[in-house]
Amino acid sequence: MTPEKLQSIAFKWFETFNNKELEKLLSLYDDDAEHFSPKLKIHQPETNGLVKGKQALREWWQDAFNRLPSLNYKVKSLTANGDRVFMEYIRTAEGEDEMLVAEVLDIREDKIVASRVYNG
Repeated sequence: MTPEKLQSIAFKWFETFNNKELEKLLSLYDDDAEHFSPKLKIHQPETNGLVKGKQALREWWQDAFNRLPSLNYKVKSLTANGDRVFMEYIRTAEGEDEMLVAEVLDIREDKIVASRVYNG
C-alpha cells in the first residue's frame, strides 16, 4: 500500500472520530480488529487495555463520546510506510489537560486490523 493511501485512511480516521461518526469510523476497521489503549485499562480494567472486534470498539468509543462530548484529536504528524501509520496528535477534552498521544494503525487490504495507543 502506498504511503499516500495509508495517510488518506489516517486522515479519514481523524475526521470521523472528531465528528463522532461512529459507524463511519468503524467502517475503517476489519471485523476482527484489535485496539489497545491505556485509557481502556483505566476505564475498563477487565480488558487489560485490549478490545477485539467491531462491537467492542463500538461500545468503547460510544462510551468515550458520551463521557467526553468535546473530545477532539489534532494531528501533529503522520508517518506512513509498509502497512503501518504512525500518528502523533494532541488529545483535548473539556475539563482535562491536553495530552500528546502517539498511535499506530496496522492496515491490511484498506482496513485497520490493529491500533495501539501510547501516551504519558
